[in-house]
Amino acid sequence: MTIDWSWMGDHTDDLTTLTISHLQAALTAVLLGVLISLPLAVIAHRIRPLRGFLLGLSNVLFTIPSIAIFVLLLPVSGLTRTTTVIGLTIYTLVVLLRNTVEGLDSVPTKTKEAAQAMGTRPLRTLLTVEFPLALPVIMAGVRIATVMSISLVSVATYIGDGGLGQLFTDGFQRNFPTPVIAGVVLTLLLAVVADALLVAVQYVLTPWRRRRA
Repeated sequence: MTIDWSWMGDHTDDLTTLTISHLQAALTAVLLGVLISLPLAVIAHRIRPLRGFLLGLSNVLFTIPSIAIFVLLLPVSGLTRTTTVIGLTIYTLVVLLRNTVEGLDSVPTKTKEAAQAMGTRPLRTLLTVEFPLALPVIMAGVRIATVMSISLVSVATYIGDGGLGQLFTDGFQRNFPTPVIAGVVLTLLLAVVADALLVAVQYVLTPWRRRRA
C-alpha cells in the first residue's frame, strides 16, 4: 500500500475543510450532550425512582446502531448536519449521564451537610460544592464522549455528511488508499488532541487535586 503524497499536497484545502467540519459536528454533539445530561443527572441523583429509568433509557438508545439512528432521523431533519448532531448527541448521553450521576454520588455526604450547616442553599451547594467535587468523574465521561463522537462522525457519510468519513468513501469507491489513510490519520489526531486539551482543562479546573498531590 503506497501513499500518493502529491495528492495530499493538491487537496490540502479539502482536508482542512473536512477536518473542521468533522470537529464541529463532534464538539456540537458533546456540548449538547453535556447540557442535556447535567440536569437529567441531577434529577436521577436526587429522585432515586427515576434513576433506573433514565439510565436504562440511555442504555437502550445506545444499543441502536448508529446508521439506524441516522436513518430514523431522516424524516424529521432530512439530509442535514442537524441529523448528524442529533444522532451523535444521543450516543453521548449514555456516557455523560452515567458519569455525571456517579460523580454526584461520589461527593461525601458530610461535605454536603457541612455546606448546608453553613446556610448554603441547595442550588448553591450543587453548583459550588457537588459539581466541583464531581468534576473529575464528569470530565472522564466528557473525554470518552468526545473521542467516541469524533470516531462516529464518519458514519454520517451514509446520509451525505460525515466530515472526514467522506475520504473513506472516496478512497474505497476508487480503490485509492491515500484518502482513506489521510482520513484515518486525521481522525486519530483529532481524537488525541481533543483528549489532551480536555485533560488540560480538567487540570486547570481542579486545583485542589494538584495541592493534594
